Amino acid sequence: MIDSIDANLAAVEAADAAAANGADAQGAMRQPIRPAVTKAAELARDAENRARDRQHVKGKFTARERLDLLLDSGTFEEIGRFRGGDINKGVAGSAVITGFGEVWGRKVAVYAQDFSVRGGSLGVAEGRKICHLMDQALALRVPIIALIDSGGARIQEGVAALTEYGNIFRKTCEASGFVPQLSLILGPCAGGAVYCPALTDLIIMTRENSNMFVTGPDVIKASTGESISMDDLGGGIVHNVKSGVAHYLGADEADAIDYARTVLAYLPANSGQTAPRYAYMATRADRDIAERLGTVVPGNERQPYDVLDVIRCLVDYGEFVQVHELFAQSAVVGFACMDGQPVGIVANQPNVNAGALDVDSSEKVARFVRLCDAFNLPIITLVDTPGYKPGAEQEHAGIIRRGAKVIYAYANAQVPLVTVIMRKAYGGAYIVMGSKAIGADLNYAWPTSQIAVLGAAGAVNIIHRKDLQKAKDAGRDVEAVRAKYIAEYEETTVNANLSMEIGQVDAMIDPEQTREVLVDSLKTLASKRRVSRTGKHHGNQPL
Repeated sequence: MIDSIDANLAAVEAADAAAANGADAQGAMRQPIRPAVTKAAELARDAENRARDRQHVKGKFTARERLDLLLDSGTFEEIGRFRGGDINKGVAGSAVITGFGEVWGRKVAVYAQDFSVRGGSLGVAEGRKICHLMDQALALRVPIIALIDSGGARIQEGVAALTEYGNIFRKTCEASGFVPQLSLILGPCAGGAVYCPALTDLIIMTRENSNMFVTGPDVIKASTGESISMDDLGGGIVHNVKSGVAHYLGADEADAIDYARTVLAYLPANSGQTAPRYAYMATRADRDIAERLGTVVPGNERQPYDVLDVIRCLVDYGEFVQVHELFAQSAVVGFACMDGQPVGIVANQPNVNAGALDVDSSEKVARFVRLCDAFNLPIITLVDTPGYKPGAEQEHAGIIRRGAKVIYAYANAQVPLVTVIMRKAYGGAYIVMGSKAIGADLNYAWPTSQIAVLGAAGAVNIIHRKDLQKAKDAGRDVEAVRAKYIAEYEETTVNANLSMEIGQVDAMIDPEQTREVLVDSLKTLASKRRVSRTGKHHGNQPL
């Protein structure tokens, strides 16, 4: 990194000074410093100084400063420092920095686009550097992290630049599901360039300076007459809240990079490994928090609560790293540890739309389940949902097609799957949220949970429609009659007893037991292995 460049240059200057003073050669440096090395070091230092001048005034770090924040101190090994440059003509290199480093002591491959060089645009030299790095990352089976800050394809190089994007797309697809891929959008990312991060596992953006769009504001203005700012078109807030393209919104670059480091702590280096385990010693305070779970969820099925309070009572130290926190908030997904083992957690959020599944939350859940399955993270599903969100808007938005993605994700997952039904699980949503029928290994229910095709009130209105009409015609209290039928339905049908009797729920557990049961279940399933049931190439997932 730039520190090593400065160190080399300092060594050169020290040797020159020693020679000028007639010092013993052994007291200075044994190996003579050649002029070409001196020139390259000076060129590299001047390039970083120019980058600081250009980036800092915009409130942005340089590419090398970003690498300093991302990687463990002193671990960066740069590849092809001057590739694409011309040392004799004073060109330090291309508009991308590539190399390897460590995060939490584990090797990763990184590339950082340098906006101070030709606006970070991608040409043939940059494309080949990135593809070479990705080839090495695949050979070494290590994660790939992209720090993106680019004006897009280099127009001067025409179709040759576009071809390099095609090469990167293909290699990104090759790496998908094999090694974790993270993209940090720390500046502009426009045109075809947006599909590089779109193909990766997680996209991280910042509140300011971060933009992604296929067609920029100027082109939109010229073609449609619509005036829109870059932030309103494709800023960090837009893609985290509305489109769901991004998975985390950083307050600034340092926060975004810290999130990337945090996520990597939960993921293995590749699909052939398990995630690293961490030492964990349960304390009395942890046990007290777990026991408090019985008071978190209200008994009234219509009363909302924050499922994050439930999750924090279950996981180690109450630490939960959300993914897609601002998007489709009727579902919650993220990483945590259970007894030191990283897991993925999927939960309905009763605080938002009663926890109902809609088109966006369905895709959010499906995508996260696929991510966990790709990288061997057990999935814990916490269920409290009234079903799919009804209405013409949802139907027209493709709730059938997009809701089917959740089914496909769970039905194909081969990591340990443990489900807890906390309060209610109705209709199709009960099936798709990690039910036994769809492939879950162990399913549990709390004593007050309700499992049925419909909630009691809805079912009574259908089943006893004629009885209610007769009561009304006879002048009886219809609400009292309805309440009587609801009570009977809840006692005989809605509770979890039937599910246990047919083997769809393995046990009824008290809320206070939930953490202990989950930890024991993960130990039981630790030896679960993948199996290939057919000889097909791949399934045809609803997309």
